[in-house]
Amino acid sequence: MEKLFEKSFKKLDQMTYKFSRHLLDEIDFSSRMIGIKGARGAGKTTLLLQYAHKQLPLDHQVLYTSLDDLWFTENNLVDLADEFVKLGGRYLLLDEVHRYPGWSQELKNIYDDQPELSVVFTGSSIMHLDKARGDLSRRAVMYELRGLSFREYLALTTNVLHKKLEWETLLKEHVGVARSIIQTVKPLEHFSNYLKHGYYPYFLENVNLYPQKLEETISLALSADLPALHDITPASIEKIRQLLYIIAESAPFKPNISKLSERTGVSRNALISYLHHLEDLRIINSLYSSVTGIGALQKPEKIFLYHPNLQYALSYAESNIGNVRESFFINQVEAIKPVTYTTEGDFAVGRDMFEVGGKDKQQQQVKNFKKSFVAADGIEIGHEHKIPLWMFGLLY
Repeated sequence: MEKLFEKSFKKLDQMTYKFSRHLLDEIDFSSRMIGIKGARGAGKTTLLLQYAHKQLPLDHQVLYTSLDDLWFTENNLVDLADEFVKLGGRYLLLDEVHRYPGWSQELKNIYDDQPELSVVFTGSSIMHLDKARGDLSRRAVMYELRGLSFREYLALTTNVLHKKLEWETLLKEHVGVARSIIQTVKPLEHFSNYLKHGYYPYFLENVNLYPQKLEETISLALSADLPALHDITPASIEKIRQLLYIIAESAPFKPNISKLSERTGVSRNALISYLHHLEDLRIINSLYSSVTGIGALQKPEKIFLYHPNLQYALSYAESNIGNVRESFFINQVEAIKPVTYTTEGDFAVGRDMFEVGGKDKQQQQVKNFKKSFVAADGIEIGHEHKIPLWMFGLLY
Protein backbone atom coordinates (compact mmCIF):
# COMPACT_ATOMS: atom_id res chain seq x y z
CA MET A 1 0.00 0.00 0.00
CA GLU A 2 3.00 2.26 0.53
CA LYS A 3 3.59 2.10 -3.23
CA LEU A 4 0.01 3.24 -3.89
CA PHE A 5 0.47 6.26 -1.63
CA GLU A 6 3.73 7.12 -3.40
CA LYS A 7 1.99 7.02 -6.80
CA SER A 8 -0.97 8.98 -5.44
CA PHE A 9 1.15 11.84 -4.08
CA LYS A 10 3.10 11.99 -7.33
CA LYS A 11 -0.08 12.17 -9.40
CA LEU A 12 -1.62 14.83 -7.17
CA ASP A 13 1.55 16.95 -7.15
CA GLN A 14 1.68 16.94 -10.96
CA MET A 15 -1.86 18.26 -11.29
CA THR A 16 -2.36 21.76 -12.71
CA TYR A 17 -5.50 23.85 -12.23
CA LYS A 18 -5.56 26.26 -15.18
CA PHE A 19 -8.93 25.13 -16.51
CA SER A 20 -11.68 23.02 -14.97
CA ARG A 21 -14.71 21.38 -16.52
CA HIS A 22 -18.26 22.58 -15.88
CA LEU A 23 -19.11 19.39 -14.01
CA LEU A 24 -16.63 20.09 -11.21
CA ASP A 25 -18.87 22.86 -9.87
CA GLU A 26 -22.09 20.92 -10.41
CA ILE A 27 -21.29 17.75 -8.45
CA ASP A 28 -22.52 17.63 -4.86
CA PHE A 29 -19.44 16.13 -3.21
CA SER A 30 -21.20 15.82 0.15
CA SER A 31 -22.56 12.43 -0.98
CA ARG A 32 -20.64 9.49 0.45
CA MET A 33 -20.28 7.71 -2.87
CA ILE A 34 -20.13 9.47 -6.24
CA GLY A 35 -19.61 7.98 -9.68
CA ILE A 36 -18.40 9.91 -12.72
CA LYS A 37 -18.73 8.14 -16.03
CA GLY A 38 -17.77 9.29 -19.48
CA ALA A 39 -16.17 8.36 -22.76
CA ARG A 40 -12.44 7.73 -22.96
CA GLY A 41 -10.56 11.01 -23.23
CA ALA A 42 -13.32 13.22 -21.78
CA GLY A 43 -11.10 14.22 -18.83
CA LYS A 44 -12.42 12.12 -15.93
CA THR A 45 -8.99 11.60 -14.34
CA THR A 46 -8.19 15.31 -14.51
CA LEU A 47 -11.55 16.17 -12.94
CA LEU A 48 -10.93 13.68 -10.12
CA LEU A 49 -7.51 15.17 -9.34
CA GLN A 50 -8.81 18.74 -9.60
CA TYR A 51 -11.52 17.89 -7.09
CA ALA A 52 -8.81 16.74 -4.68
CA HIS A 53 -6.88 19.99 -5.17
CA LYS A 54 -9.97 22.13 -4.77
CA GLN A 55 -11.64 20.51 -1.76
CA LEU A 56 -9.40 17.94 -0.03
CA PRO A 57 -6.42 18.18 2.39
CA LEU A 58 -3.89 16.45 0.04
CA ASP A 59 -2.26 14.44 2.82
CA HIS A 60 -2.53 10.85 4.12
CA GLN A 61 -6.33 11.26 4.31
CA VAL A 62 -6.53 11.17 0.50
CA LEU A 63 -5.64 8.27 -1.78
CA TYR A 64 -5.93 8.31 -5.56
CA THR A 65 -5.47 5.06 -7.46
CA SER A 66 -6.42 3.58 -10.79
CA LEU A 67 -8.00 0.15 -10.66
CA ASP A 68 -6.07 -1.05 -13.69
CA ASP A 69 -2.90 -0.81 -11.53
CA LEU A 70 -0.97 -4.10 -11.30
CA TRP A 71 -1.28 -3.88 -7.50
CA PHE A 72 -4.86 -5.12 -7.85
CA THR A 73 -3.83 -8.39 -9.51
CA GLU A 74 -2.98 -9.72 -6.02
CA ASN A 75 -4.94 -7.36 -3.78
CA ASN A 76 -8.61 -6.47 -3.58
CA LEU A 77 -10.48 -3.21 -3.27
CA VAL A 78 -12.37 -4.04 -0.07
CA ASP A 79 -9.15 -4.76 1.83
CA LEU A 80 -7.56 -1.60 0.46
CA ALA A 81 -10.47 0.50 1.77
CA ASP A 82 -10.35 -1.22 5.16
CA GLU A 83 -6.61 -0.66 5.61
CA PHE A 84 -6.85 2.90 4.30
CA VAL A 85 -9.51 3.81 6.89
CA LYS A 86 -7.43 2.24 9.70
CA LEU A 87 -4.53 4.49 8.65
CA GLY A 88 -6.76 7.57 8.94
CA GLY A 89 -7.95 7.69 5.35
CA ARG A 90 -11.14 9.59 4.59
CA TYR A 91 -11.22 10.19 0.82
CA LEU A 92 -10.73 7.36 -1.65
CA LEU A 93 -10.50 8.39 -5.32
CA LEU A 94 -10.83 5.44 -7.68
CA ASP A 95 -10.13 5.70 -11.41
CA GLU A 96 -11.13 3.23 -14.13
CA VAL A 97 -13.30 1.08 -11.83
CA HIS A 98 -14.86 -0.79 -14.76
CA ARG A 99 -11.47 -2.45 -15.34
CA TYR A 100 -11.74 -4.20 -11.96
CA PRO A 101 -13.76 -7.45 -11.86
CA GLY A 102 -16.62 -7.29 -9.37
CA TRP A 103 -16.27 -3.53 -8.93
CA SER A 104 -19.95 -2.87 -8.18
CA GLN A 105 -20.25 -5.52 -5.47
CA GLU A 106 -17.08 -4.40 -3.71
CA LEU A 107 -18.05 -0.73 -3.89
CA LYS A 108 -21.39 -1.66 -2.32
CA ASN A 109 -19.56 -3.49 0.48
CA ILE A 110 -17.27 -0.51 1.06
CA TYR A 111 -20.27 1.82 1.25
CA ASP A 112 -21.97 -0.43 3.81
CA ASP A 113 -18.88 -1.27 5.90
CA GLN A 114 -16.98 2.05 5.89
CA PRO A 115 -19.50 4.79 6.78
CA GLU A 116 -16.73 7.31 7.53
CA LEU A 117 -15.17 6.95 4.08
CA SER A 118 -16.03 9.12 1.06
CA VAL A 119 -15.53 7.46 -2.32
CA VAL A 120 -15.45 9.10 -5.74
CA PHE A 121 -14.97 6.72 -8.66
CA THR A 122 -14.76 7.08 -12.43
CA GLY A 123 -15.55 4.64 -15.20
CA SER A 124 -16.60 4.11 -18.76
CA SER A 125 -19.71 5.73 -20.20
CA ILE A 126 -20.99 2.21 -20.81
CA MET A 127 -21.44 1.60 -17.05
CA HIS A 128 -25.02 1.07 -15.86
CA LEU A 129 -25.41 0.84 -12.08
CA ASP A 130 -28.92 -0.60 -12.34
CA LYS A 131 -27.56 -3.52 -14.39
CA ALA A 132 -24.39 -4.12 -12.37
CA ARG A 133 -23.99 -6.79 -9.71
CA GLY A 134 -24.78 -5.53 -6.23
CA ASP A 135 -27.39 -2.90 -5.50
CA LEU A 136 -25.13 0.10 -6.04
CA SER A 137 -27.76 2.25 -7.73
CA ARG A 138 -29.33 3.20 -4.36
CA ARG A 139 -25.94 4.10 -2.87
CA ALA A 140 -23.92 5.92 -5.53
CA VAL A 141 -24.91 9.23 -7.12
CA MET A 142 -23.91 9.16 -10.80
CA TYR A 143 -22.83 12.00 -13.08
CA GLU A 144 -21.63 11.98 -16.67
CA LEU A 145 -18.71 14.01 -17.98
CA ARG A 146 -19.27 14.83 -21.63
CA GLY A 147 -16.68 16.09 -24.09
CA LEU A 148 -15.94 19.80 -24.28
CA SER A 149 -18.81 22.09 -25.20
CA PHE A 150 -17.97 24.86 -27.67
CA ARG A 151 -18.15 27.23 -24.68
CA GLU A 152 -15.46 25.24 -22.86
CA TYR A 153 -13.37 24.95 -26.03
CA LEU A 154 -13.41 28.74 -26.35
CA ALA A 155 -12.31 29.05 -22.72
CA LEU A 156 -9.40 26.69 -23.34
CA THR A 157 -8.23 28.34 -26.55
CA THR A 158 -8.93 32.02 -25.86
CA ASN A 159 -8.90 32.16 -22.03
CA VAL A 160 -12.35 33.77 -22.13
CA LEU A 161 -15.04 31.84 -20.27
CA HIS A 162 -18.62 32.87 -21.02
CA LYS A 163 -21.54 31.92 -18.81
CA LYS A 164 -23.50 28.88 -19.90
CA LEU A 165 -26.91 29.68 -21.39
CA GLU A 166 -30.24 28.44 -20.16
CA TRP A 167 -32.44 27.00 -22.92
CA GLU A 168 -35.15 29.67 -22.80
CA THR A 169 -32.53 32.43 -22.67
CA LEU A 170 -30.98 31.05 -25.85
CA LEU A 171 -34.31 30.97 -27.69
CA LYS A 172 -35.56 34.38 -26.53
CA GLU A 173 -32.46 36.51 -25.96
CA HIS A 174 -29.91 35.09 -28.43
CA VAL A 175 -29.45 38.40 -30.27
CA GLY A 176 -28.40 40.32 -27.18
CA VAL A 177 -26.21 37.48 -25.90
CA ALA A 178 -24.44 37.13 -29.27
CA ARG A 179 -23.82 40.89 -29.49
CA SER A 180 -22.21 40.78 -26.05
CA ILE A 181 -20.02 37.75 -26.79
CA ILE A 182 -18.59 39.03 -30.07
CA GLN A 183 -17.14 42.00 -28.19
CA THR A 184 -14.59 39.63 -26.61
CA VAL A 185 -14.22 36.75 -29.09
CA LYS A 186 -15.02 36.01 -32.73
CA PRO A 187 -16.84 32.65 -32.42
CA LEU A 188 -16.80 31.80 -36.13
CA GLU A 189 -13.01 32.10 -36.13
CA HIS A 190 -12.89 29.08 -33.80
CA PHE A 191 -16.03 27.15 -34.67
CA SER A 192 -14.72 25.14 -37.64
CA ASN A 193 -11.67 24.07 -35.60
CA TYR A 194 -13.93 22.90 -32.80
CA LEU A 195 -15.97 20.82 -35.24
CA LYS A 196 -12.78 19.10 -36.45
CA HIS A 197 -10.81 18.56 -33.27
CA GLY A 198 -12.30 20.32 -30.23
CA TYR A 199 -14.47 17.78 -28.44
CA TYR A 200 -11.82 16.05 -26.31
CA PRO A 201 -9.25 18.02 -24.28
CA TYR A 202 -6.32 15.98 -25.62
CA PHE A 203 -6.38 18.09 -28.80
CA LEU A 204 -4.07 20.35 -26.77
CA GLU A 205 -1.31 17.71 -26.95
CA ASN A 206 -1.08 17.72 -30.76
CA VAL A 207 -3.84 18.93 -33.08
CA ASN A 208 -2.34 17.16 -36.11
CA LEU A 209 -2.36 13.77 -34.36
CA TYR A 210 -5.84 14.26 -32.89
CA PRO A 211 -7.73 12.19 -35.55
CA GLN A 212 -5.31 9.30 -35.07
CA LYS A 213 -5.61 9.44 -31.28
CA LEU A 214 -9.39 9.61 -31.57
CA GLU A 215 -9.40 6.44 -33.67
CA GLU A 216 -7.10 4.73 -31.14
CA THR A 217 -9.35 5.82 -28.28
CA ILE A 218 -12.40 4.28 -29.97
CA SER A 219 -10.48 1.09 -30.69
CA LEU A 220 -9.50 0.83 -27.01
CA ALA A 221 -13.08 1.43 -25.90
CA LEU A 222 -14.25 -1.44 -28.10
CA SER A 223 -11.46 -3.87 -27.24
CA ALA A 224 -11.03 -3.09 -23.52
CA ASP A 225 -14.03 -1.23 -22.03
CA LEU A 226 -16.79 -3.17 -23.75
CA PRO A 227 -15.57 -6.69 -22.75
CA ALA A 228 -14.94 -5.44 -19.20
CA LEU A 229 -18.64 -4.76 -18.71
CA HIS A 230 -20.36 -7.15 -21.11
CA ASP A 231 -19.99 -10.83 -21.87
CA ILE A 232 -18.95 -10.33 -25.46
CA THR A 233 -16.66 -12.36 -27.73
CA PRO A 234 -13.77 -11.05 -29.88
CA ALA A 235 -15.79 -12.12 -32.94
CA SER A 236 -18.68 -9.90 -31.83
CA ILE A 237 -16.32 -6.97 -31.31
CA GLU A 238 -15.13 -7.36 -34.89
CA LYS A 239 -18.76 -7.29 -36.05
CA ILE A 240 -19.26 -4.06 -34.09
CA ARG A 241 -16.18 -2.58 -35.78
CA GLN A 242 -17.67 -3.55 -39.16
CA LEU A 243 -20.98 -1.94 -38.18
CA LEU A 244 -19.18 1.24 -37.08
CA TYR A 245 -17.37 1.42 -40.43
CA ILE A 246 -20.72 1.21 -42.26
CA ILE A 247 -22.21 3.91 -40.03
CA ALA A 248 -19.19 6.22 -40.42
CA GLU A 249 -19.49 6.05 -44.20
CA SER A 250 -23.25 6.59 -44.22
CA ALA A 251 -24.23 8.70 -41.19
CA PRO A 252 -26.70 10.21 -40.81
CA PHE A 253 -29.06 7.61 -42.21
CA LYS A 254 -32.30 5.81 -41.51
CA PRO A 255 -31.18 2.30 -40.65
CA ASN A 256 -32.61 -0.65 -42.53
CA ILE A 257 -32.11 -3.32 -39.89
CA SER A 258 -32.73 -6.21 -42.30
CA LYS A 259 -30.11 -4.97 -44.77
CA LEU A 260 -27.61 -4.15 -42.02
CA SER A 261 -28.18 -7.57 -40.50
CA GLU A 262 -27.56 -9.22 -43.86
CA ARG A 263 -24.43 -7.17 -44.56
CA THR A 264 -22.86 -7.78 -41.14
CA GLY A 265 -24.04 -11.38 -40.80
CA VAL A 266 -25.66 -10.95 -37.38
CA SER A 267 -29.24 -11.34 -36.20
CA ARG A 268 -31.64 -8.42 -35.83
CA ASN A 269 -31.58 -8.55 -32.03
CA ALA A 270 -27.78 -8.76 -31.93
CA LEU A 271 -27.52 -5.83 -34.33
CA ILE A 272 -29.75 -3.61 -32.20
CA SER A 273 -27.75 -4.67 -29.14
CA TYR A 274 -24.54 -3.61 -30.94
CA LEU A 275 -26.09 -0.24 -31.75
CA HIS A 276 -26.90 0.25 -28.06
CA HIS A 277 -23.27 -0.57 -27.18
CA LEU A 278 -22.03 2.06 -29.63
CA GLU A 279 -24.49 4.55 -28.10
CA ASP A 280 -23.29 3.76 -24.57
CA LEU A 281 -19.67 4.19 -25.65
CA ARG A 282 -20.62 7.65 -27.00
CA ILE A 283 -19.59 6.77 -30.56
CA ILE A 284 -23.00 7.10 -32.21
CA ASN A 285 -26.16 9.05 -31.49
CA SER A 286 -29.38 7.22 -32.24
CA LEU A 287 -32.42 9.39 -32.76
CA TYR A 288 -35.76 7.95 -31.71
CA SER A 289 -39.28 9.15 -32.23
CA SER A 290 -40.83 10.76 -29.17
CA VAL A 291 -43.85 8.52 -29.76
CA THR A 292 -42.02 5.18 -29.70
CA GLY A 293 -39.35 6.02 -27.12
CA ILE A 294 -36.26 3.89 -26.52
CA GLY A 295 -36.79 0.20 -25.91
CA ALA A 296 -34.32 -2.64 -25.65
CA LEU A 297 -35.29 -3.88 -29.11
CA GLN A 298 -36.48 -0.57 -30.53
CA LYS A 299 -34.67 0.42 -33.72
CA PRO A 300 -33.63 4.06 -34.04
CA GLU A 301 -35.26 6.28 -36.65
CA LYS A 302 -31.94 7.83 -37.61
CA ILE A 303 -28.27 7.32 -36.70
CA PHE A 304 -25.61 10.04 -36.39
CA LEU A 305 -22.00 9.96 -35.24
CA TYR A 306 -21.90 11.12 -31.62
CA HIS A 307 -19.95 14.32 -32.21
CA PRO A 308 -18.64 16.11 -35.32
CA ASN A 309 -14.96 15.26 -34.74
CA LEU A 310 -15.83 11.63 -35.51
CA GLN A 311 -17.07 12.62 -38.94
CA TYR A 312 -13.60 13.88 -39.83
CA ALA A 313 -11.67 11.09 -38.09
CA LEU A 314 -13.61 7.98 -39.12
CA SER A 315 -15.08 8.67 -42.54
CA TYR A 316 -12.91 8.03 -45.59
CA ALA A 317 -15.21 10.19 -47.69
CA GLU A 318 -15.05 13.98 -47.57
CA SER A 319 -17.09 15.19 -44.61
CA ASN A 320 -20.48 16.63 -45.52
CA ILE A 321 -20.88 19.96 -43.71
CA GLY A 322 -24.62 19.42 -43.39
CA ASN A 323 -24.02 16.16 -41.49
CA VAL A 324 -21.38 17.83 -39.33
CA ARG A 325 -23.78 20.65 -38.38
CA GLU A 326 -26.55 18.25 -37.42
CA SER A 327 -24.16 16.10 -35.38
CA PHE A 328 -23.04 19.23 -33.49
CA PHE A 329 -26.61 20.38 -32.81
CA ILE A 330 -27.74 17.04 -31.37
CA ASN A 331 -24.57 16.54 -29.34
CA GLN A 332 -24.69 19.94 -27.64
CA VAL A 333 -28.45 20.16 -27.08
CA GLU A 334 -28.97 16.66 -25.72
CA ALA A 335 -26.63 17.54 -22.84
CA ILE A 336 -29.57 19.39 -21.33
CA LYS A 337 -32.70 18.27 -23.22
CA PRO A 338 -33.82 15.17 -25.18
CA VAL A 339 -33.63 15.56 -28.96
CA THR A 340 -36.10 13.43 -30.91
CA TYR A 341 -36.82 12.48 -34.49
CA THR A 342 -39.58 14.31 -36.36
CA THR A 343 -40.93 14.10 -39.90
CA GLU A 344 -41.83 17.80 -39.99
CA GLY A 345 -38.38 19.37 -39.48
CA ASP A 346 -34.88 18.19 -38.72
CA PHE A 347 -35.25 17.80 -34.95
CA ALA A 348 -37.71 18.24 -32.11
CA VAL A 349 -36.63 19.45 -28.66
CA GLY A 350 -39.76 19.05 -26.59
CA ARG A 351 -42.33 21.19 -28.45
CA ASP A 352 -39.65 23.29 -30.15
CA MET A 353 -39.03 22.39 -33.80
CA PHE A 354 -35.69 22.99 -35.50
CA GLU A 355 -34.10 23.05 -38.90
CA VAL A 356 -30.31 23.09 -39.13
CA GLY A 357 -28.40 24.52 -42.07
CA GLY A 358 -26.23 27.27 -43.52
CA LYS A 359 -26.70 31.03 -43.27
CA ASP A 360 -29.38 31.10 -45.98
CA LYS A 361 -31.49 28.37 -44.38
CA GLN A 362 -35.19 29.29 -44.02
CA GLN A 363 -38.06 27.87 -41.94
CA GLN A 364 -39.67 26.04 -44.84
CA GLN A 365 -40.42 22.70 -43.18
CA VAL A 366 -41.41 24.06 -39.78
CA LYS A 367 -43.00 27.40 -40.69
CA ASN A 368 -46.46 26.19 -39.62
CA PHE A 369 -45.30 25.44 -36.08
CA LYS A 370 -45.73 28.12 -33.43
CA LYS A 371 -42.36 27.37 -31.79
CA SER A 372 -40.05 26.76 -34.71
CA PHE A 373 -36.45 27.86 -35.21
CA VAL A 374 -33.52 27.70 -37.60
CA ALA A 375 -30.04 26.91 -36.27
CA ALA A 376 -27.94 28.62 -38.93
CA ASP A 377 -24.22 28.18 -39.47
CA GLY A 378 -22.04 31.00 -40.80
CA ILE A 379 -23.70 33.89 -38.93
CA GLU A 380 -22.44 35.71 -35.83
CA ILE A 381 -25.78 37.22 -34.82
CA GLY A 382 -29.26 35.88 -35.52
CA HIS A 383 -32.67 37.51 -35.88
CA GLU A 384 -35.98 36.49 -34.29
CA HIS A 385 -36.31 32.72 -34.85
CA LYS A 386 -32.99 32.36 -36.68
CA ILE A 387 -30.29 31.49 -34.14
CA PRO A 388 -26.55 31.11 -34.87
CA LEU A 389 -25.61 27.43 -34.76
CA TRP A 390 -22.50 28.10 -32.65
CA MET A 391 -24.67 29.42 -29.81
CA PHE A 392 -26.05 25.92 -29.18
CA GLY A 393 -22.54 25.16 -27.91
CA LEU A 394 -23.03 27.47 -24.93
CA LEU A 395 -25.53 25.27 -23.09
CA TYR A 396 -23.06 23.52 -20.74
